[in-house]
Amino acid sequence: MSDDADRKLFLGGRLKRLRRELALSQTAMAADLGVSPSYLNHIERNQRPVSAQLLLRLAETYDVDLRAFGGQTGPGGEAALAEVFADPLFQGIPIPRHEILQLAEDLPGAADAVVRLYRALAQGRPAAPAAGTAGPAGPADWVRDHIQARRNHFPELDLTGEALSADLAPDPATLQTAGPEALIRERLKVRHDMGVRIMPAEVMVEWTRRFDPHRKRLLISEVLSPASRAFALAYQLGLMEHGGELQALVDQAAPPDAASARLLKVSLANTLAAAILMPYGAFQTLAEQSGYDIDRLCARFGVSFEQAAHRLTTLSRPTARGVPFFFIRVDRAGNVSKRYASSAFPFARFGGGCPRWRLHQAFESPGRVLTQIVETPDGQRWFTLARTVPRQGTHDHDLAVGLGCELKHAPRLIHARGLDLESPQVTGIGPACRLCDRHPCPQRAEPPQGRPLTVDDWAKSVSPYPFAAT
Repeated sequence: MSDDADRKLFLGGRLKRLRRELALSQTAMAADLGVSPSYLNHIERNQRPVSAQLLLRLAETYDVDLRAFGGQTGPGGEAALAEVFADPLFQGIPIPRHEILQLAEDLPGAADAVVRLYRALAQGRPAAPAAGTAGPAGPADWVRDHIQARRNHFPELDLTGEALSADLAPDPATLQTAGPEALIRERLKVRHDMGVRIMPAEVMVEWTRRFDPHRKRLLISEVLSPASRAFALAYQLGLMEHGGELQALVDQAAPPDAASARLLKVSLANTLAAAILMPYGAFQTLAEQSGYDIDRLCARFGVSFEQAAHRLTTLSRPTARGVPFFFIRVDRAGNVSKRYASSAFPFARFGGGCPRWRLHQAFESPGRVLTQIVETPDGQRWFTLARTVPRQGTHDHDLAVGLGCELKHAPRLIHARGLDLESPQVTGIGPACRLCDRHPCPQRAEPPQGRPLTVDDWAKSVSPYPFAAT
């Protein structure tokens, strides 16, 4: 049985918050749930774990989403708090991981406040957001926080994508023979009377795809690779047939402003496109069978290395979980343009990653997978791999992606075979140079300077996949 299955759930803080939101006394809630007040009191004080039966009663009695009890729901999660308390400002104040977890799980409001204050101070901004804005984080960070709070997993989109993929090609052999691009082209033509044209780069200029609603044509730049063309078509198909569901998810998330709402819809549409091209069940099954061999996943589903790597971070279905990966993408200067995780890796919020991480050495060996076992300042060990990928519309390997998981999952990975995982060679890193007081580095990556980012810039930076709609 997995560690996750064996772990007892101590959710006293969340249960207490629910009771207070419902304006119930302990006696009243205990009566509703069919337990004694003393038992409920022990649970709220984390002296007893929450049983599966009690969780089901909570869902049935108060119509609550059980996911609210199973993961972090705000920006003040474990990874964000780990970054805050790793700052040299707190040097000499030992804060064990279990205290960070307790703060994130039992006092999420206070945790969010700590993270917001820290980020406001680090960015030199006022802690109070101006009216009508997304607060100190901005739209891009708000969307990232929302996706991370969901562990980068949207089961409703996975189910929709699987159903649409099966409708496109009921026989898997048909998908292999015809290819997803041809099948989606045909569906757009037959069901939506929409044409698709590949256009010269000098006509498209900076655009990689444009939708002409008057002529009902999707224009795609010739510079896109086959994998990106298929993704662009899947993105458009998802919007055409499930735009209402995507908008409902956006409304449910309650973004703070129009820019955040637009950016979130772009990200969710990208997630749906990935679920169409890489349906959850088939993708997770092959990933497990192949030892998470990304090259095999790319060949089977006709996707790029970056698309497959990012899809691996979304495999959190309770009945078919994958390895909990994190994903990051950087340029040669160390600027982070994407970061997502189904685990709690302490990403750098500002600037690039630690130069001791081989992610930055990938540029010296384009196209080659580099593996490394790293240790973060909190003592956690991670198995990581890194590889360069081409920038959108070019053949230059001027971006690098990193994929990793906790070391305990490494035996399941083909890339870890042959390595000594019991007594490994470990490299100590920090989530960013300014946080890495144990391993000070002479290089300090700074956030890129220049004009303020537009929503289109944000969309390209937070898009989970190489193709980003604008």
